[in-house]
Amino acid sequence: MPVLKTNDGTEIYYKDWGSGQPIVFSHGWPLSSDDWDAQMMFFLNRGFRVVAHDRRGHGRSSQVADGHDMDHYADDLAALTAHLDLNNAIHVGHSTGGGEVVHYLARHGESRAAKAAIIAAVPPLMVRTASNPGGLPKAVFDDFQTQVATRRAEFYRDVAAGPFYGYNKPGAKPSEAVIQNWWRQGMMGSAKAHYDGVVAFSQTDFTEDLKKITLPVLVMHSEDDQIVPYADSAPLSAKLLKNGTLKTYKGFPHGMPTTEAETINADLLSFIKS
Repeated sequence: MPVLKTNDGTEIYYKDWGSGQPIVFSHGWPLSSDDWDAQMMFFLNRGFRVVAHDRRGHGRSSQVADGHDMDHYADDLAALTAHLDLNNAIHVGHSTGGGEVVHYLARHGESRAAKAAIIAAVPPLMVRTASNPGGLPKAVFDDFQTQVATRRAEFYRDVAAGPFYGYNKPGAKPSEAVIQNWWRQGMMGSAKAHYDGVVAFSQTDFTEDLKKITLPVLVMHSEDDQIVPYADSAPLSAKLLKNGTLKTYKGFPHGMPTTEAETINADLLSFIKS
C-alpha cells in the first residue's frame, strides 16, 4: 500500500491517481479517503491528478494513540503534499476535512496551492462559546464522545441512516448500500482517533486561519445540513475569507458529495476552471 511516514512515525495511507493539475481531497469524520470515490473518478476522467489520504487513526492509516488534533492533521497533509511534490494544487475538504484544509493553508502557507473548496465544513467554530453564541452546546459533542466510547457500531449506524444523509426526513429514500459504506469506513478507523477527533472538529476555532488565507476559496453548504448547521458556519467563513465565494444549496444533506455528487462535482469543476 502507498504510505508515507510522518515525523512522529505515523503511517499515512494515500491514493494518487492520474496526472495533470492535482486535486487533494480531505475527508470528514470518522470516514476515509473512500468517501471521495465519486469525486476522484469524476476528476480523474477529466484529466486531473487526484490524491486523497486516510487521516491518522482513520481508514488504513496507523491507529496511533496521539496526535488527533488539527495541528497534526494539517502537518500530515503538508507532509503528503511534500512527499508527492504537489504544486498548483486544489484542496477540497468535506466537514472535518474542510477544517483540515483551512488550518493547513494558514499554518503551512499557500506556496503549493492554487485554490480550495470547503464543503459542509466545520469552520469557523462549531461549539457554543461566549464569542460564538450560535454554536452547538458542548453537551452535544460530549454525547458524541460517549457514544463512540461505549456503542460505536450502533452509533455510526444511527448517524449514517439518519442525519448525515438526511435519511431521517419525511419522504427520504435511504440507500442501504450508502449507509453500509459509511459504517464500513467508520469502523475501519480507531475508536481513540474518533473520540479525540470530536474535540478537534468541534472546539478548534478557525477564525484567524480563515483571515490568513488569500487564495480563492469556494464555500459550499446546504441550508438543510443537520450535522454542521448552516447559519453558524458557511456564511461566517465566507465573510472571514479574503477571497471567499459562498455557494448555498437547499434540501441537500451533510453528505451531499455522495448523494448529490452530480451537482457538487459540476460546481467544483466550474470553480476550478474559473
